[in-house]
Amino acid sequence: MSFDDPTRPPRPGEEPDTEALAGWLGRVRPELAGPVEVSQFPAGHSNLTYLLRVGDHELVLRRPPFGKKPKSGHDMHREWQVLSALAGHFPHAPEPVAFCDDTSVLGAPFFLMRRIRGLILRRDLPEGLELAPETMRALCCRLVDVHRELHALDHRAIGLEDFGHPEGYVERQITGWSQRYRAARTPDVPDFEEVMAWLAANRPPERGAAVIHNDYRFDNVVLDPGDPLRIIGILDWEMATIGDPLMDLGASLAYWVQADDPPELQAIRLVPTTLPGALTRREVVDRYLQGAGLEVDDFTFYHVYGLFRLAGIAQQIYYRFFHGQTKDPRFGRLGMAVQILEGAARHAIAHGSP
Repeated sequence: MSFDDPTRPPRPGEEPDTEALAGWLGRVRPELAGPVEVSQFPAGHSNLTYLLRVGDHELVLRRPPFGKKPKSGHDMHREWQVLSALAGHFPHAPEPVAFCDDTSVLGAPFFLMRRIRGLILRRDLPEGLELAPETMRALCCRLVDVHRELHALDHRAIGLEDFGHPEGYVERQITGWSQRYRAARTPDVPDFEEVMAWLAANRPPERGAAVIHNDYRFDNVVLDPGDPLRIIGILDWEMATIGDPLMDLGASLAYWVQADDPPELQAIRLVPTTLPGALTRREVVDRYLQGAGLEVDDFTFYHVYGLFRLAGIAQQIYYRFFHGQTKDPRFGRLGMAVQILEGAARHAIAHGSP
């Protein structure tokens, strides 16, 4: 049985020029010369992701959404840069293959990486897969441990010394996401002012600098279908940077809906963290801190930050839908998610977390 993520023909208006792509690929990687077959991975809200088949080779192409004309290939080059640096140092990162900043090929910068075939867990387990409680618990523990292993890398030693600006990272995140949320707010969502004020007033000291993924969650993790406890890939590095690792853990915690959470949080759950045996948020934090040799008396700030940041991401996408810049029906539901996340953040502030 295959649990590979399904692909489909590219959405109308998002079809890459296969002839131009094949010509470029044959020039930069002669061993990959030949006709190119393209299909599209339909999930995701940001960059577009395609599956390329060239003979027996399977590659993944990442490019910005159509309609946006970036001044440079910074975003694509950034993801390419971090994958290139992680190669040979972090075995779960996809293998980078080629980068293109020549916009005459596909109209925007893009890069290619090797496909990692495997199992990705989304909101519900795929048909035919069952995870016993003890297996689910062990998998959650492994997920936390790999996150910590990423943060333990010496970013200077692998060539990422200038990849980010870790000094003042916590303050910049709160200030930056507050500005972005206010700029993207629509009249039908909360103003988040109380949450933003609390975050600004309760900033903890910096807790080091590390390579942080910034979107580390179950549905960006690839598992070995024959051994679901074995993580074979981590995907979607577009938001990676150098910063405080506890902020990265807080960002991940925002996706970790647990079995006893209220119905409104269950409604926006994206990953299967409610399955029997899954760690609770408290257990996630405790395992991470114990493995990293860290002590944090109160993790509430980081969890609230994660919820607010996730709301900011959702609101930026919802803004496009609200103003008719996209018709994707998935985006129309994000306004409700923003309201739910604001309630969760206020509850965490009032009652402590996680």
